[in-house]
Amino acid sequence: MPEIKIVTDSTANLSLEFINNHGIKVVPLNIHWGEETSKDGVDITPAQFYARLIKSDEIPKTSQPSMQEFLNAYQEIAPGCEAIIAPIISSGISGTFDSATSAQSEFTEVPLEVVDTKETAAGLALVVIAVVKAIQEGKSLAEVKAVAEDVSSRVRFYFMVDTLEYLHKGGRIGGGRRFLGSALNIKPILYLDDDGKIEALEQVRTKKKALARLVDLAVQEAAGRPVHIGIIHADALADAEEFKSQLAEAVDCKYLEIYDLSPVIGVHVGPGTVGIAIYAEV
Repeated sequence: MPEIKIVTDSTANLSLEFINNHGIKVVPLNIHWGEETSKDGVDITPAQFYARLIKSDEIPKTSQPSMQEFLNAYQEIAPGCEAIIAPIISSGISGTFDSATSAQSEFTEVPLEVVDTKETAAGLALVVIAVVKAIQEGKSLAEVKAVAEDVSSRVRFYFMVDTLEYLHKGGRIGGGRRFLGSALNIKPILYLDDDGKIEALEQVRTKKKALARLVDLAVQEAAGRPVHIGIIHADALADAEEFKSQLAEAVDCKYLEIYDLSPVIGVHVGPGTVGIAIYAEV
């Protein structure tokens, strides 16, 4: 029986097993290191990327996939499916959504809905997971899109960075500019606002206190309800695992997983970043 298929982008950094099990088509963003261009998650793994970034004097640049790459993706999975849903990284931090919707205007094979999730990384992953569940439940394309939009609106994404250097040089720091020049032991906590843009929440002294504050924010978001959580880290697995243990004790987790931060996002936040995407059940 034909079903609804999913297209998303590489910033969700979903596992290969999950992608294959659910027939998801992933369109990678690009990383440019001088004259060298790599496809995010295809030509370079997170481990390889962060090892190189730490040693490099040059911070690489990133770019969105082309309209044609999205059109190719839609056309590749169209045969045998009844419709396509495409949850995409926030338009507030990437032009990827524009490429996806431009390709939509050229695509006529099957019905297609593109969703600006206002999220990325684990936040986008949580939306995709909810979409998979909705499809498995036999929901229509309109109903699946409504699920994607609902979960997108409820996800909250908070993260701590070791340094604002990467966000500043990449031009994606938003309201966090006021933290520039802070003492070295200050760990800024940032978040994605309702427009999917990076804004500053507060600054905390030491990484340990910053992680404790992230746990507090999770408890606040949960408000006693079961929650779905994706933890992200940029070459900071030990911190992420400790954070996971703290969250498991602090809130009722229906879903709790750790995600490597994809290289194309890691470019902008830098090594040592740890964060949380969370939404509560209603």
